[in-house]
Amino acid sequence: MIDAINSGFNFFIGLGGPAIMFVVITILSLIVGVSISKSIEGGLRMAVALTGMSAVISLLTSAFGPALESFVESTGVSLSVTDLGWAPLAVITWGSVYTLYFAFISLIVNFIMLATKQTTTLNVDLFNIWNYSVLGLLLMYYSDNNLLITSLFISMLYALMLKNADVMKPTINELLDYDDKNITTTAHPSLLIAPVVMVVNKLIDVVLPFIDKFDFDAVALNNKIGFWGSKFAIGAYLGIFIGFLGQQSTAEILTLAFTGGVALELFGLVGGWFGPAIEPLSNGITKHMSKRFRGRKLLIAIDWPILATKAELWAVANILAPILLVIAIYLPGNSVLPLGGIILTVLAPALLIVTKGKVVRMTIIGTILIPVFLWGATFIADFVTQTSIAMNNFPAGLPADALISAVDSDPIEKMMAILIGQSVSTMDWTLILYSVLSVIAYVGLFFWYLKQMEKQNEQSLSQDETIEKKAM
Repeated sequence: MIDAINSGFNFFIGLGGPAIMFVVITILSLIVGVSISKSIEGGLRMAVALTGMSAVISLLTSAFGPALESFVESTGVSLSVTDLGWAPLAVITWGSVYTLYFAFISLIVNFIMLATKQTTTLNVDLFNIWNYSVLGLLLMYYSDNNLLITSLFISMLYALMLKNADVMKPTINELLDYDDKNITTTAHPSLLIAPVVMVVNKLIDVVLPFIDKFDFDAVALNNKIGFWGSKFAIGAYLGIFIGFLGQQSTAEILTLAFTGGVALELFGLVGGWFGPAIEPLSNGITKHMSKRFRGRKLLIAIDWPILATKAELWAVANILAPILLVIAIYLPGNSVLPLGGIILTVLAPALLIVTKGKVVRMTIIGTILIPVFLWGATFIADFVTQTSIAMNNFPAGLPADALISAVDSDPIEKMMAILIGQSVSTMDWTLILYSVLSVIAYVGLFFWYLKQMEKQNEQSLSQDETIEKKAM
């Protein structure tokens, strides 16, 4: 009987990530009351999204692989890790059943915090649980699969994310001109970088108090840039840049330019398929949660693109792209050449929230924090590569000994996951001490940030009341 169970399990795993998630998403959706048609639709969309993303990654790496290899050989610059953005991480995580376990933990944390009134946010953005799954899988990778420590780590981060969604809401209202009745917020994991952004922002208040005098109109800047700041154009720039670095022929450089434009645009297009894929399951779970809290005003947290209407976000993302490339080449300890993560939408939303859209501040803070994202991507390269190989998702076109990674969200949390995992697996008391201190410092910084945001919210409210009195 045990042999039969093992044989069935191995057969199921052998189907591959897309097929596994088709079955799992469909069954879970049925369990929470979603119709058969919608359940199958969600499962099929997820399978297609995973397959499509793998194909886009292979397209990019097949074209860029030889040029990157030539660049490393001719220059000696050890940017030997290929950045594929968030795509490979999503493929890895949504191809793992552990992602659904982390989703279950997150829902429990959200329910408990709502029940105890520690948050007013109900997070319905179930798709982006893959960001936490990356952290969980990373910690398990380095801790010899310690599920208990991993579960505690994920629970802590998810709880802090919900607190952040609460405290950001007044600023979101201000930035997007929402009224007090609006219940929309965002709980995206990338916004966990906000406490560090706040620290740098406070330092600017002290060191460069006059900097806001030089701020400018982001809408006008974006209008001037136009198409030349689009994903098509930035992908083409990357292709030309990599082609020159790899000393390719004119024909090869043009091919890289066109392929880069296609790949970056397709990353966004295919990435948009994941949200609708998880939507039926997310809606089913949301209905069950909402029934438990009737009569209370809840904030509904969705993905970060609610902030994408702000011109400042895209202006800064475009400004930071070339800065990211230059820093990557000269930064000590970095081995990643940014490709898929060249547009720093994993940082820009937090910059927008903390600075309230001050473009010059956003650019300065973003430039200062870019090394953290590059180091984070460097540190997880081994995990991303080995896991992709184990799941048969390693991109075609790259040498067998190549490393892949992602300039993506939560670099500090990823480094913490590695440190905690290594301390658990080795039981080295020095590493354990560092792990404990890092968690204490992280949580302490986060609660300091919450206090700063609360003061900022109170100041905005006071200013609004003053304006209303003058108008009367």
